[in-house]
Amino acid sequence: MAKARSRRDVNLRLRIAYMAARLMAEDGVADYGTAKWKAARQAGLSDANLLPDNDEIESALREYQSLYQKDEQPGHVRHLREVAVRVMRDFAAFRPVLVGSVLAGTATQFSDVNLQLFTDDPKALTMFLLNRRARFEETSRRLRRGDQSHDVPQILLDVDGVTVTMTVLTPDDERAGARPRASEEPQRARLAEVEALLQRDGWTPDSGGS
Repeated sequence: MAKARSRRDVNLRLRIAYMAARLMAEDGVADYGTAKWKAARQAGLSDANLLPDNDEIESALREYQSLYQKDEQPGHVRHLREVAVRVMRDFAAFRPVLVGSVLAGTATQFSDVNLQLFTDDPKALTMFLLNRRARFEETSRRLRRGDQSHDVPQILLDVDGVTVTMTVLTPDDERAGARPRASEEPQRARLAEVEALLQRDGWTPDSGGS
């Protein structure tokens, strides 16, 4: 009986993962946490122990995209990476790295380009934007450092209809690096690494910026 229940629980976990993946791919739900809780509500699931983890949802998302979005989704990723390269060139002084779904290759037509910038003086970034007469929005996000949570600045830009979200961190955050994952896939990529990803698809870098 216990074995049958375990098999049922595994199947339910997979079902929630695929429901969450569909919400991200088709409805524009942006993050794993929101997607899996929304999927759980739709399935009538109240046991948090049966919720899939982020890696399971990402695996389901990749499978969904390969089955149902194989013609258009790679083009979305390429376009978003091209936008990332343009912005990373412009903000090279702040040592930008690409993170999130655009780097992972799971981005959808709804995805933002997520960058991290590093500086001891966030006001220097604001002045940089003002001097360029760029239109931007200042906001913040909650970030966990060790046992504490802190609000860190974020800058939102619109680049050719794509939202670029830049999280402003400190050099200490940069040195700390990204938390390793079991898959050992990189969680951050510098400009040259993003260009290399594009070149695999035949993209040719030029010397221009945005």
